[in-house]
Amino acid sequence: VSQNSAIPLAMSVKAQRSSFNLDGKDGRLVCQEFTTWGIRNPDSATAVAAIQALTKVIERSKAQTLMELQEDLKAAMESLKSMDENSITLAAGCELFSRYVTRTSLDIPDFDTCKKRLISRGKVFAENSIQSRTRISKFGDRFIQDNARILIHGRSRVVAQLLNHAHQKHKKFSVYISEGRPKNHGYLMAEELKEMGIYCTLILDSAVAATMDDIDMVLVGAEAVVENGGIINTVGTYQMAMVASLLNKPVYVAAESYKFSRLFPLSQKDIKQRNHVEKPPILPKRAKLPK
Repeated sequence: VSQNSAIPLAMSVKAQRSSFNLDGKDGRLVCQEFTTWGIRNPDSATAVAAIQALTKVIERSKAQTLMELQEDLKAAMESLKSMDENSITLAAGCELFSRYVTRTSLDIPDFDTCKKRLISRGKVFAENSIQSRTRISKFGDRFIQDNARILIHGRSRVVAQLLNHAHQKHKKFSVYISEGRPKNHGYLMAEELKEMGIYCTLILDSAVAATMDDIDMVLVGAEAVVENGGIINTVGTYQMAMVASLLNKPVYVAAESYKFSRLFPLSQKDIKQRNHVEKPPILPKRAKLPK
């Protein structure tokens, strides 16, 4: 390559750099919008909040080309992921929107038209996500038979809505919920189902195997559905599924399509995990533990 031809190439690369200030105002703003959406819409999923925040980035972007817009979005996604590096749902939402941007840019080469399409689709995504739970509830209702004994694990909006849908159709069933330590998701899920009028029995995490004989089916949600067909969910799901498999109990997973992730874990160690060890209670000064 001649020296003269290298000059416009360098200028072209420089023109494609993102105008998004990752460590400055832009980075803080996209994180703030993500948090605000979650507060205003407590029933909304993490992936939906991420897509709404990224849609705002497109609205504010001063990019003049699709390449520059993609660079802005890439920087914004890095800001969002830095809020919780272990959140698979957050990463899956960013990846989903990134793939949609790429596909739309190929289908609609005109920049202004493409930008308008991305903004309009981003705004209706939240509505579609809520409708997807309704569709899952109607489809999954057929798996819940009268007098069924259902074991659930973790806190899942989809599972709660599915059970509520079956309850509204006057199906009679009983629900067993594991504690879900260390965050006690089982207690929170039990409270939600109780408000819906669904009878629940809370069991110890260590009592899953002992309870499995009395169970007809296991029903769980998912943080992500990976490419090999497996799921990633709250700690304890794996051992529950193993026990259910040994005792020939069916395991059903209720999850929205936007949770499909481009991950291919070969073992548990391939997944970024939060610290699942419970910390001892913080005692006040001069307090002593009983002997």
